[in-house]
Amino acid sequence: MPIRPEKELSVAQVKERLQKAKSVVLADNNGMTVAQVTKLRKELREVGVELKVAKNTLVRIAARDLGIEGLDKFLHGTTTMAFSNVDEASAAKKIRDFFAKEKAPKFIMKAGILEGKVIDAKGVKELADLPSREVLLAQVLAGIQAPLQGVAGAFNGLLSSFAYALDARIKQLDSAEA
Repeated sequence: MPIRPEKELSVAQVKERLQKAKSVVLADNNGMTVAQVTKLRKELREVGVELKVAKNTLVRIAARDLGIEGLDKFLHGTTTMAFSNVDEASAAKKIRDFFAKEKAPKFIMKAGILEGKVIDAKGVKELADLPSREVLLAQVLAGIQAPLQGVAGAFNGLLSSFAYALDARIKQLDSAEA
């Protein structure tokens, strides 16, 4: 389906944002007030996330041009896209935290795009639940460090045992001479 020249710029902008983003969260924001959207935009901007409302047809064309498959079933109703440019989980985490206190949030996550692959709402929730990059690195380092500490402890125990045995033998020889 050919697109009108005036829409080509919009498609190009969506494509550029999709290519640049480390992850994208697609959501439905029906019922949000302007004040809520403004506050959400501000909080997202602080963590390197850009919030944009996009026409489903333009998103569909941009995704098709980039080879992103499986997005069509999520492109219905109002689609708001949160482009995470700093790290993969920041958009999902910040949106989850922003609406955590509400009983009936008006910003419903529909899907996401991670490394060019479409993930469903459950996948976006799992992405939001991941520990931060710093925590993950600390866990990896602890996992590497634990066996090394065990080896060092084993060597230390072995050397201590050897030293005690040597000391006992020296005392035994000294007492035999006396």
